[in-house]
Amino acid sequence: MKIDLQYLSDVNGKTNAVQLPFSDWEKLLNKLKKYEQTLKIKSDLKEAYEQVVYLKESRKNKQTLSEFLNEL
Repeated sequence: MKIDLQYLSDVNGKTNAVQLPFSDWEKLLNKLKKYEQTLKIKSDLKEAYEQVVYLKESRKNKQTLSEFLNEL
């Protein structure tokens, strides 16, 4: 995506702002929203995976009811 940017400078030549067409701004915002949604999904999936791993590991050390009753 090519964006027509204009740079605004102060009297000393230091760039202090950027202008772009509003349609390009809207396109950038839409892309940013999509990236944020993707990042949220990835983060949620990672957390869910970590919880599954934790639950599987914690079950390894637990005894089933049948095993407990058979020991009595």
